[in-house]
Amino acid sequence: MSPPRIERHIERVFYASRWLAAPLYLGLSLALLLLGIKFFEELIHTFPLIFEMKETQLVLLTLSLVDLALVGGLIVMVMFSGYENFVSKIDIDDSSDKLSWLGKLDSGSLKQKVAASIVAISSIHLLKMFMAAEDIADGKIMWYVIVHLAFVVSALGMAWVDKLNRE
Repeated sequence: MSPPRIERHIERVFYASRWLAAPLYLGLSLALLLLGIKFFEELIHTFPLIFEMKETQLVLLTLSLVDLALVGGLIVMVMFSGYENFVSKIDIDDSSDKLSWLGKLDSGSLKQKVAASIVAISSIHLLKMFMAAEDIADGKIMWYVIVHLAFVVSALGMAWVDKLNRE
């Protein structure tokens, strides 16, 4: 016996509503553009000051740039994988430009990669805090360490649950 007509209609509406997420992923591409602008703004701002900077300042700037690049990679991962997992398959010819992981990240793998990226970003922030420790209150550093450890424990917990689900 086939489902009633109203049920089929509701299911079609539900299925079509996945396209409501597409503008969110488009918005992420705009966020990536803004992040790129900020990256180059920091880089250009530094050039006139390069010979006046201390080595520590240059390392901190470099860590900030790495941080922005990691966030950019995270945005790309979420944008492509989320779109492909929840909206529609991305049809790109099998050319040399195609990302090797495109179409291979399910939502569980994406969560793991996002968690690992957050831990890496948090690690960079923590390293920046330690490098400027003389200017930061001990209590504030302690809270940064606690938050970082919470990210690490969360990522490990998510990996463990994912492993349990695959067994």
